Amino acid sequence: MRFPLLLTLQASWLTVCQATQHYPTTWGHYDLCKSEGYTDEGPTWYYMACQPEAADMTKYLKVFLDPPNITCGDPPETYCTLENPYMCNNECDSATEELAHPPELMFDHEGRNPTTFWQSTSWKKYPKPLAVNITLSWNKTIELTDDIVITFESGRPEQMVLEKSLDYGRSWQPYQFYATDCLDAFTMEPKSVRDITQHTLLDIICTEEYSRGYVWKNDKTVRFEIKDRFALFAGPKLHNMASLYGQLDTTKNLRDFFTITDLRIRLLRPATGATMVDEYNLSRYFYAISGIKVHGRCKCNLHANSCIYDKERLTCECEHNTTGPDCGRCKKNYQARAWSAGSYLPIPKGTANICLPNSVGPVTTDVCLYHLNDITNLDVKRWAGQGARNPVIITDDLHLR
Repeated sequence: MRFPLLLTLQASWLTVCQATQHYPTTWGHYDLCKSEGYTDEGPTWYYMACQPEAADMTKYLKVFLDPPNITCGDPPETYCTLENPYMCNNECDSATEELAHPPELMFDHEGRNPTTFWQSTSWKKYPKPLAVNITLSWNKTIELTDDIVITFESGRPEQMVLEKSLDYGRSWQPYQFYATDCLDAFTMEPKSVRDITQHTLLDIICTEEYSRGYVWKNDKTVRFEIKDRFALFAGPKLHNMASLYGQLDTTKNLRDFFTITDLRIRLLRPATGATMVDEYNLSRYFYAISGIKVHGRCKCNLHANSCIYDKERLTCECEHNTTGPDCGRCKKNYQARAWSAGSYLPIPKGTANICLPNSVGPVTTDVCLYHLNDITNLDVKRWAGQGARNPVIITDDLHLR
């Protein structure tokens, strides 16, 4: 027998406690952080990996436009519709509520008639590019769970880039390029999400599916397909989420791909409706967005099942003796081992990887012995209350026959 680093055994016997555990099907969603159970010593807590429910994340963002004065209405201007260049009876005036199109109208709940939308100034400075950056900032790490959908009211842009940041806007990486002609706009071969495989999921593509063609009334949306990428591992109807969770757990680059702190929509060229720009009627060309959908959840490193929005800031309500906006460190006096993120594995309850109290150490009293990898499922504080001053930790250095 070789002795472990964390304890010295003074007895030659070992009693292994057994517990009966019942896992409800909802645990497959990782919505519980702990559950009360029973051992030979009485009631105790079993800890599990957990995460908040997915939600509409547009309720919690701040939006920034660059250039700041790109919104129409100051000064007031009249613009024409793209499908009918002679219909020029629409007015944008920021001083009149009924005629204003401020940025917040990209995120209001639709259902009104007429539809509300944000609108840019028209392309009066052609041929200088009409370039607009729309930045969505959460000041919090979030994990995407559904497609990003942008709905345009002015015709979809002929050139656009969707970008992401993982460091609060300090650096940016492209998510996807959009163009009527990918080769001409970005020197990229056109592809679609259907061309992506498990091995190329992280590849950045340019697609023409959301730019080519002009059907004013029907083709309004531009998507970044999250669910189609999930389906590469979880199946077409996402029935095999265990496979997806397993991949996310073991592949950091994949997990980071669906994680953001900010999104940036770079509008590079508006819809023109024709091959040539009509230089005599530039009031037809502008951007207008009626809706942006971003569904996701707070990233809490699988240490929280809820996230609160207080004082314009999202924060995880941390469990497992962790703390911080993302539950990214151990609480004071719970640093007996290094902090670690929770794990989706093993399915369906995962591994909590709780932070342990500093008082954890060796004992020789009559207590149950547990392997270090299993201790996350036990409430060490409850043990102490039952007379075990310090729970014993067995490491891989000890081989029991």
